[in-house]
Amino acid sequence: MSAFVERLRLLRSARQITQASLADLLEVNPRVYNRWERGLATPQFDTVVRIADILQVTLDELAGRTPAAAEPRIHNHELLSLYQQVNSPPDAEQQALILVIDSFVRKAQLQKVMSRR
Repeated sequence: MSAFVERLRLLRSARQITQASLADLLEVNPRVYNRWERGLATPQFDTVVRIADILQVTLDELAGRTPAAAEPRIHNHELLSLYQQVNSPPDAEQQALILVIDSFVRKAQLQKVMSRR
């Protein structure tokens, strides 16, 4: 079994993503994805790049050339997708995003403190 196949399976399961979910995120048939994980087929390079982006690893990590990061930086895939697009709005809109995100983070922190009492 190739290092890519082993690493693909390991990274996907470590991030608690099902084969079907990853196939959906990649917009491929789940059977096609399953063949990649079993080493019966190999994805095209552009798809490998998308896999690395979704799993939040480098191509070297995905290929087994370097150790893989244990935890993804952002667990929620929808939030990750939005994060990857955050530089596209104008500066004023980015500042508004910062304020909104900050308010949600502060609210969550406050709720955490209040629930301990």
